[in-house]
Amino acid sequence: MQKKKVIVSVINDLVTDQRVARTCSVLHELNYDILLVGRKLKVSKPLDNRPYKCIRMKLHFEQGPLFYIWFNIRLFFILIFTKADVLFSNDLDTLFPNYLISKLKSIPLVYDSHEIFCEVPELTSRPFKKRIWELLESWILPKLRFCITVNQSIANYFLEKYNSKFIYIRNIADYSKEFSIKSKYDLNLPTDKKIVILQGAGINIDRGAEELVESFNYLNDNYLLLIIGSGDVVLKLKNDVLRFNLQNKVKFIDKIPTTELRHYTANAHLGVSIDKDSNLNYHFSLPNKIFDYIHAGIPILASKLTEIEQIISKHQIGIFIDNHNPKHIASQIETILNSSHYLDYKTNTLIASAQYNWHIEKKKLIDFMNQIFD
Repeated sequence: MQKKKVIVSVINDLVTDQRVARTCSVLHELNYDILLVGRKLKVSKPLDNRPYKCIRMKLHFEQGPLFYIWFNIRLFFILIFTKADVLFSNDLDTLFPNYLISKLKSIPLVYDSHEIFCEVPELTSRPFKKRIWELLESWILPKLRFCITVNQSIANYFLEKYNSKFIYIRNIADYSKEFSIKSKYDLNLPTDKKIVILQGAGINIDRGAEELVESFNYLNDNYLLLIIGSGDVVLKLKNDVLRFNLQNKVKFIDKIPTTELRHYTANAHLGVSIDKDSNLNYHFSLPNKIFDYIHAGIPILASKLTEIEQIISKHQIGIFIDNHNPKHIASQIETILNSSHYLDYKTNTLIASAQYNWHIEKKKLIDFMNQIFD
C-alpha cells in the first residue's frame, strides 16, 4: 500500500523547533511520507539527520512584511507542485497558502497553533499589522475541521472567539531515551556556584529577561545566570551585562540542539520562566521550558500566569515572583535556592514528570491523525 504523503510547513529554520520535530516523528511512525518545509537563515546551523525529507528555503528577506509575503509565495508554489494527501500548517504565518491549496486540491488541512498569534507583543504594539493577521485568522479558522493547540486555555480562547474546536497537545519533549548527562566540568560550568538557567528560542520583549539580568546586581558571586537560546532582546541583555559589569555572573550560549541543551538544564539548580502578563498570548502561555525544567529535575521560579501557575502550585515544584522588580527577583532566587524545601521541590519534579510526558501527548496526536481519514 502506497504511503500517504503529508507536507508540514513552519516559518522557522527547523533546527530548534521541538514541537514540529516531534510531530514529524509521530507522522513517520504512522507511516506517512513526510516533507517538512521551513526556511534557512544566514546564521542557521545544519539540521540533524532525520528520516524524512526537509526543505529549507533561502529567502531574499529575513524579516519584515516582504519576508512574510515572499515566504508565503514560495510556500504556495511548493504546495501546489508537490503531491500531498494531508497538509499540516504550523501557526498563522503559514496558514494562508496551506488553506488555499487544501481547497484547490480538496485535501485535509491540519492547523497547529503554537500560541495566540495575534496577541504577541510584536503585533499588539502595531494595530495595523495586527488587524491584517486578525482578518486572515477570522476568515480561515471557523472553516477548519482539524485544529490543534498547546494547552486548554488557548483551546478555550479559540472556541469562544471563533467557535472553533481545538484539541490540545502540550509541548513536552520525549525524555524516554536513555541519556547520560555531561558533568559541569565537561560543559565548562563552575562547580562552586548555584546556576540559574533561562532557556528558549523566544527570549523576547516582555519575558522578564532584562529584569532577570539586572537582578544579578543584587546577588553575590555564588550565583551564575546561564542564558541559552535566541530572541530579540539577547543583544540588549549582552549590553546590559557589560553596563552592569556582570561578566562573571552571567554567561550566554547561542541556541543549540535540544539534545545538547538537556545537559545544561540538568546541571542547573533553578529554572526561570518569568514572562510578563502583558498580553493574552503570554497570559495563556505554557512554554516548552517548563517541562524541560521538570524533566531535568530542577525547581522553577515563575510568574503567575494561568497555565504555569496551575502546574507549579498543583505539584509544589517551585515558587513565584510577585512583580518584576530586579531586587524582588533576586530575593526570590535566594529564597528558593536556600529554602529548606528545595529538595522537596526537586523530588516533586520527578513525580510531576510522570504526568507530563510525551507518551501521553503522543497518543492524543496519533488518535487525532487517525480521525482524518475515518
